[in-house]
Amino acid sequence: MLVRLLLTALLSAITFGTAAESDYREGVHYEIIKPAQPTDDPDSIEVTEVFWYGCPHCYDFEPYLEKWIETIPDDVNFVRIPGVFNRSWVPHARAYYAALALRVQDKIHLPLFNAIHKHRQKVFDQASIAALAAANGIDAEDWKKAYSSPGVDFKVKQAGKRSVGYRITGVPAMIVNGKYRTSAKLAGSNADMLKVVDMLVDMERGN
Repeated sequence: MLVRLLLTALLSAITFGTAAESDYREGVHYEIIKPAQPTDDPDSIEVTEVFWYGCPHCYDFEPYLEKWIETIPDDVNFVRIPGVFNRSWVPHARAYYAALALRVQDKIHLPLFNAIHKHRQKVFDQASIAALAAANGIDAEDWKKAYSSPGVDFKVKQAGKRSVGYRITGVPAMIVNGKYRTSAKLAGSNADMLKVVDMLVDMERGN
């Protein structure tokens, strides 16, 4: 009797999971990007987050995303892109790519989010970002060179082009393989946004 009850519960859970996944529909929970945009690595399934450090929704999404990143399978390539929708967003995009160039993302990414949203600090321009970098142990001269480097210039311009190509109207947004776009607004919540991403990754894996 106990075995039968356990089997029934297991089958119910499987059925529920399948039904929940099938509830995510094109045009409702995700949208198709037309034309599809190129990815960095054609041999993997690329998942991209477009974000802005000044966005409170991006800050709220970060804990969900960090947990999801821990579960990424080998065939998925995760990429972050700082959104560049106007000039005021450029300093944060530069900060992201400067940190990437110096391999000090841990000293900039979450600290910058926390400074703005947790500590209510105005860290929106080059000087205030440089001060944050220095406060987190990054050499001031190294930071200045990276922040203003041609390589970071190029990355920021590319981020702007990709943001436009993805036809994003808000952040955070998640892009799967340059073909699909979803958000918390479309999916219903931060948790559901990542479930939609997982479903789309499975779809791409089957193609």
